[in-house]
Amino acid sequence: MATDEPNVSISGGVSKSTFAIGSHAHAESHHGTTPPRDQAAEELLAAVRELRADLTRVRASDETAALDAALADTEDEITRTGTSSPSRLDRLRQLLQDSQALVGLIASAGAVAGLLNI
Repeated sequence: MATDEPNVSISGGVSKSTFAIGSHAHAESHHGTTPPRDQAAEELLAAVRELRADLTRVRASDETAALDAALADTEDEITRTGTSSPSRLDRLRQLLQDSQALVGLIASAGAVAGLLNI
């Protein structure tokens, strides 16, 4: 390394920090902010939360536990990223299709199913 080349020295903690190194580097930080969500994601998030609340009022089963876990994962993903992945939505669709009796019984399940085009 030549003596005229710049060097970088980082000591101590660098958590919640953003770095860009190089002549064309770009750094963008979103620490402490929530990602933007479109109207469809907002509607799905509200419906998912309502269905999770309603599931606490029905008899617990393996089926309701699996559905609640998928709903929790969906809620977490939308909250963190502003959207939900197609694979997660497919899993949720499958669980709702497998729970048709539940979907007919709980209006919020019908709302989530409708938003997923089931």
